[in-house]
Amino acid sequence: MNYRQRMKDLREDNDLTQEQVGKTINKSQQGYNHIETGRAELKIEDLIKLCDLYNVTADYLIGRSNQRN
Repeated sequence: MNYRQRMKDLREDNDLTQEQVGKTINKSQQGYNHIETGRAELKIEDLIKLCDLYNVTADYLIGRSNQRN
């Protein structure tokens, strides 16, 4: 599984909108959508914020591990 799909799955599992997650990483809904759909790359500082938001490891979020913590 690629990290974009994992980002979407985590967002949906937590009943969050793209706008809500975007605010967490200081992006607009459209800016976050571009990351989730592959039109923009995920910056390392945003990766860290998403890991904190979802309480998962970076390895889990980027698909290197199936263990959340």
